[in-house]
Amino acid sequence: MVPGHVDFPYGGAVPAGRRTESGALPEEYAMTELGSDSYPERTAKNVCDADGTLIVSNGPLSGGSLLTGRIAHERGKPCLHLDFEKDDFFSAAQAASAWAAANRIEVLNVAGPRASSDPLIYDLSRRLIVKLLSSSGISHG
Repeated sequence: MVPGHVDFPYGGAVPAGRRTESGALPEEYAMTELGSDSYPERTAKNVCDADGTLIVSNGPLSGGSLLTGRIAHERGKPCLHLDFEKDDFFSAAQAASAWAAANRIEVLNVAGPRASSDPLIYDLSRRLIVKLLSSSGISHG
């Protein structure tokens, strides 16, 4: 487990070189490194490998978050966008829980804007995932 993080199973794909906007993702994060450094390829793999995708934002989707929704739609994968500018936290958590149950989500892909473009999104996302894991059938170890 990575210090300071919630203890539940996680995974997913990262571009070659474990590339992130702030440098290489440390090896302690158990992620699958792709042969390509393409963010869109990483996004598609994560959408396809999950049972469903939850996209969180504070406002309309753009960039990679918008691409994530498009890929999920094209691949026929369940996808829910929660916009915290429109939904309060409690309503968003209820919607996420109902969506996860209705779609029998066991492996969840979570997407949204980078923290550098939305400094509030990490905390909101983290709180939402913790709430979702505590109130749904999503496996968390």
